[in-house]
Amino acid sequence: MTKKKFVLLLVVLAALLLIANSGLGEYLSLQGLKSVQGDINAFQQSQPWGFAALFFGAYVLVAALSLPGAAVMTLAAGAFFGLIKGLVLVSFASTIGATLAFLVARYIARDALARRFPQRLESIDAGVIKEGGFYLFTLRLVPLFPFFLINLLMGLTAMSVRRFYWVSQLGMLPGTAVYVNAGVQLGALDSLSGIVSPGLILSFTLLGVFPLLAKRLIAVIKARRVYRPWTRPARYDRNLIVIGAGAAGLVSAYIAAAVKAKVTLIEAGEMGGDCLNTGCVPSKALIKSAKVAAMQRRAEHYGLDNYQPQVNFKRLMARVREVIAAIAPHDSVERYTELGVEVIKGYGRLIDPWTVEIALPGGGSQRLTAKSVVIAAGAEPTVPPLPGMREVGYVTSDTLWSQLEHYEAPPSRVVVLGGGPIGCELSQCFARLGSAVSQVEMLPRLLLKEDEEVSAFVTEQFSREGIAVYCDTQALRCERRGEDKCLIVRDGGSGEERAIVYDLLICAVGRSARLKGYGLEELGISSQRTVDTNEYLQTLMPNIYAAGDIAGPYQFTHVAAHQAWYASVNALFGQFKKFRVDYSVIPWVTYVDPEVARVGLSEQDAKEQGVAYEVTRYGIDDLDRAICEGEAKGFIKVLTVPGKDRILGVCIVGAQAGELLAEFVLAMKHGLGLGKILGTVHPYPTLAEANKYTAGEWRKAHQPERLLRLLSRFFAWQRGGN
Repeated sequence: MTKKKFVLLLVVLAALLLIANSGLGEYLSLQGLKSVQGDINAFQQSQPWGFAALFFGAYVLVAALSLPGAAVMTLAAGAFFGLIKGLVLVSFASTIGATLAFLVARYIARDALARRFPQRLESIDAGVIKEGGFYLFTLRLVPLFPFFLINLLMGLTAMSVRRFYWVSQLGMLPGTAVYVNAGVQLGALDSLSGIVSPGLILSFTLLGVFPLLAKRLIAVIKARRVYRPWTRPARYDRNLIVIGAGAAGLVSAYIAAAVKAKVTLIEAGEMGGDCLNTGCVPSKALIKSAKVAAMQRRAEHYGLDNYQPQVNFKRLMARVREVIAAIAPHDSVERYTELGVEVIKGYGRLIDPWTVEIALPGGGSQRLTAKSVVIAAGAEPTVPPLPGMREVGYVTSDTLWSQLEHYEAPPSRVVVLGGGPIGCELSQCFARLGSAVSQVEMLPRLLLKEDEEVSAFVTEQFSREGIAVYCDTQALRCERRGEDKCLIVRDGGSGEERAIVYDLLICAVGRSARLKGYGLEELGISSQRTVDTNEYLQTLMPNIYAAGDIAGPYQFTHVAAHQAWYASVNALFGQFKKFRVDYSVIPWVTYVDPEVARVGLSEQDAKEQGVAYEVTRYGIDDLDRAICEGEAKGFIKVLTVPGKDRILGVCIVGAQAGELLAEFVLAMKHGLGLGKILGTVHPYPTLAEANKYTAGEWRKAHQPERLLRLLSRFFAWQRGGN
């Protein structure tokens, strides 16, 4: 900081200290002004212009130094000067003061920020140059943030002084008028009966509803701006068009049909999306077969002879197809047609905000218009650019199933690239079916989003089942060595390279939203990793919504269905009432054995976010039903507010963990604490009793020790009395 900047900063601080110690701040309140109202009125009558100049200068000073009391002075302007004069005076004084604060912040701090964060500030400046005026206008019009904070922060950007001044004056004018008018009404009070006068009631009603009206106005202005290049149809063919028939698309179309809206659902592939055809359903069918095979190997534990299962892989894959076929009618064209949904097979693409062009399978196209559109295009596996991988061969979680149709027996050697939920589920599954499995993860541990003890539990279970787990290991390339296919990896600790031979390489490093080919780029809708949406799931175009994997932030079927309710309801009824999507209680399950289920905060989340918590644990190895089932392993861990039973998060590792989690999800959603779970009768013997016993552990840790000591003395006295 230069000497001049330092001196200016000292001057500002000195002025603030002087005002704080002078007692002038006491007069920046209604009570303070009331105490000197008589003197002010007398001075105003004797020196009207001098009083106006003094008031103007004081207001500029308050705004420039970011002092509290600007709202009170605005009310006072109405009381002393009336609506028109007060509005003109405050409008210019507040804007000049805000501009001075803007300039001081820029002079003192902008250069230092530019040196420390050059790239970040450069990207902010680019956005400010493009949309800064409108953004500032919305901040001024809707008072969500303190005005002084806006002055200081805008000074750190590249916004021009002229733009800042005029946008601020225009943006603050409506709110200023409301406050000055309220001051006029307050100034007219001559008795307590005036408090219920219609004028005063109306003024304070305006103070309350102005932010809502301003927010609505901003929405209208934004919509007009984004729709300016396009011509809105005179009428619409449909109320709603949904692109994509996965979980989000199906639920969106169902809701629209249920409320008798005219809705069209467009799908290029199979109804049901990835979950039914290549994801949740086939993988869980395969996992079940693998679990039965694992149980056969440990039949001695149940008093039977151990048995080495003979895997009829063709029959196993036929069962997977049968499971898909049994569930498919739930998502079929026929069912949705009966529900009132028009289903069109083809590729949907947005031509303008209201028009979707459908490329039909047999050639040709069809165009439909709709008042609103929901994009639910889903996601696809991410494939890393490893040299040689395409040439040597690999499959993803999507293409795996068609590839497995060609196998007579389980692949002998499987390498799974990725240590997330999909990778872990498939690793254990193939190991149990008899494959030699190696799992490669670049990060330090499997299931990185879970707590370390969960990752350690799963890794230990995998080791017992013969899975070779390579964490902190980077995949470098694929190559052929004679007849063998090899994945070349580098150990993160030693730096040594090694070759892992495989017959089947499964790439399971994550999934990416399907963003290309839907016309989003042409409409200017931002889509980097996912489609940018607001809290109502609206995109840049307010009538275009996104739901499911394409919207993020979670890639779960149940979250896609959850988002679909908000997207479809907001699309159909948003002009009356919009609903913010609620992510406060989102459960998820990793279907390894034992299962890993979680909702809310994990311990590592709580630590990273600085959230205070207590931990309550219960070991499932002590649960009667788990012992009977031969599943006496795992634990339940609950995070609660210190000293209270309010649940912050739950992690369950154990058999049927996903089923057990539902009770905690319900409790968190409806604000029920562990005490309510403890007071609920659970049937015996069930795995669900583990939830009650966990709540019991919390109660033990919070026993009223003083009361128990008194009771001990009471019962001792009672025994002596007998």
